[in-house]
Amino acid sequence: MRKYVPKDSVQKKAYYTDRFHVVPSTPREDVSTDEVFAKHLETLSAKVEVKSARIELGSMVVEINHKDNYKAVEILRDECGYAQLTEMSAVDYLAKDGNFEVFYQLLNLKEAKRMRLVMRIEQGLAVESVVPLFKSANFAEREMFDMFGIVSNNHPLMKRIIMPDDWEGHPLLKTYPLQGDEFASWYEVDKIFGKDAREAIGPENRDPSRIDRYDTKRFSRVGYEVPFGADISEGETKTEIEYSKTFLVDYTKGSGKQLDKRK
Repeated sequence: MRKYVPKDSVQKKAYYTDRFHVVPSTPREDVSTDEVFAKHLETLSAKVEVKSARIELGSMVVEINHKDNYKAVEILRDECGYAQLTEMSAVDYLAKDGNFEVFYQLLNLKEAKRMRLVMRIEQGLAVESVVPLFKSANFAEREMFDMFGIVSNNHPLMKRIIMPDDWEGHPLLKTYPLQGDEFASWYEVDKIFGKDAREAIGPENRDPSRIDRYDTKRFSRVGYEVPFGADISEGETKTEIEYSKTFLVDYTKGSGKQLDKRK
């Protein structure tokens, strides 16, 4: 028989420890537990100030000052064997900590080791470009400038790479509106027709989930599609939907065949 459990005030009891799901922290290990990482950290610490170091998910994470980014990457490439820069970007921690976190993801092919070099930088400050060390940093640094506004000094072409050159704001900042701001809603109208046409055309709707029955190609009007630019001022003509007899079956017409006897 099932054990009886008192039900007094059951709705007042909490069935969870937190209102929202809390992601468990990633286990961190000391660098000394890995002989290869310990050697690389010793080489780097001899020439650059290391704020912290740990092993996380099999990868070494080292934090340095942002002024030492070029020197640190150069040491890791030339003396520690990290011959490939697989990724670099930034994370917006302005609201939480008042700065950005810039990171470099490096790969040592000979020893099969990965490491992440991280640094904190205040808004408005710049980092040194590492394009002379890794050509793969060229587009990555331009994207970091485009999305976060972080400049890389001595970059061969420090300009936007995704957004237009005259775009205002940086879309990956956490303060940037999800649907764009007022500038974004008028950008294409101003660019194509000019600001004088704002009243006649109206702002751009940047909600991707919105469906307009009078959209440009009439895609949202199944059965009432019309050619592009057609005059529908006198009404619309319904187009009957034709079903393929080879692949699709219109089950509403009862055209399906039912087996009289199972084989």
